[in-house]
Amino acid sequence: MMNNIPIYSIVAFSGTGKTTLLEKLVTELKSRGLRLAVIKHDAHEFDIDHKGKDSWRFTQAGADVTVVASATKAAIMENRPVSIECIINKITDVDIIITEGYKHEGWPKIAVKREATGESFPIPLEECVAIVTDVPEETNIPCFGLEDICGLADFMLG
Repeated sequence: MMNNIPIYSIVAFSGTGKTTLLEKLVTELKSRGLRLAVIKHDAHEFDIDHKGKDSWRFTQAGADVTVVASATKAAIMENRPVSIECIINKITDVDIIITEGYKHEGWPKIAVKREATGESFPIPLEECVAIVTDVPEETNIPCFGLEDICGLADFMLG
């Protein structure tokens, strides 16, 4: 069972500005005193381990989970497939979770469209709780401009 922390997904095609929007949104939410988690979906293989480092060596030796921890931060590397539900259930002590991507998951989606990309929204608007765009849209869904970070934060905290 997933925890009761509100989750929103920011969804858009690559190059639309999801990361920039999220960076501004995180800054705004932190300025309001919120604790938050951000989960980035990566469709490609990524590696946060560095060849030759101790943690990399443990992973190469076959560790299913490798942890690097200090007095100020920790990283848990699951060296095996992990469902998004399992990841979310491990997140505690935050007020909101925002994902970049995960457009097919069951939590609320905020779709982003930028005119300069020439792309449309990545999912049907009926699947969105809000949209962020620099193009006028005929819709009943709440719509925010690309720079209306305060308005978007107000909506999410609703």
